[in-house]
Amino acid sequence: MKITNENALIAGLIGSQAVKSLPRFAAVQNEMGKHVLPVLPFLPVQNKQSIQKGESIDAGELWLNDEPLSPDYQFFPFSIKKESEDNFWTLPWEPLINISSKNIIAKRYVAKSGTQFVGSVKERFGTDDYEITITGAFYGQTMLGKYPTTYPKDDMQLLKAYLLAGERLQVNCEPLQLLDINWIVIQEVNFPFTKGENVQAYEIKALSDFTWSLLYDRTKGKEQNAQKSES
Repeated sequence: MKITNENALIAGLIGSQAVKSLPRFAAVQNEMGKHVLPVLPFLPVQNKQSIQKGESIDAGELWLNDEPLSPDYQFFPFSIKKESEDNFWTLPWEPLINISSKNIIAKRYVAKSGTQFVGSVKERFGTDDYEITITGAFYGQTMLGKYPTTYPKDDMQLLKAYLLAGERLQVNCEPLQLLDINWIVIQEVNFPFTKGENVQAYEIKALSDFTWSLLYDRTKGKEQNAQKSES
């Protein structure tokens, strides 16, 4: 078998066993090396490697908390105020709001009805108060440090003023407005243990409060009496 440059190159590329059986296999490898193209870089353009000097960062800035979002960037911001106040106070971090209610039904049961009458007679329907649960958290200015800057003391004091107001509070929040809830009465508050010295969670349970007019104005009867007196 005569070995040519072309045969040696093809046999080497396809892994022919015939080439491996040749007595001078090293000569074949040398011959193939003459036909191998030089190694080309993977990318034709090589980036210049350089090290840029980074900006200096204060070690104290690493422990700063994120700034609270403004009401424009919150999905459902929750605002609250007293009747004597002019401006609402918006909670700095958007809370979770859960709303529930139920109907009050007056029922009567037919005695000894047996299987002829199953169930109760529903006489009156009434709607109970909306139960509103507001769950959220306050965050201090820094994640680690001394108490004045770490614990959210200012937000807790503002919330405390509303909890101890002893009056109904006006609220402004889209889910509540859809249910015509503009006033609430705080029923219960809970400050559970929260992991992290810069975080304080809270849970507020409140009831809806609507304005009622219980006085019956007999305008029609007054008009009839006035007509009789004139005649």
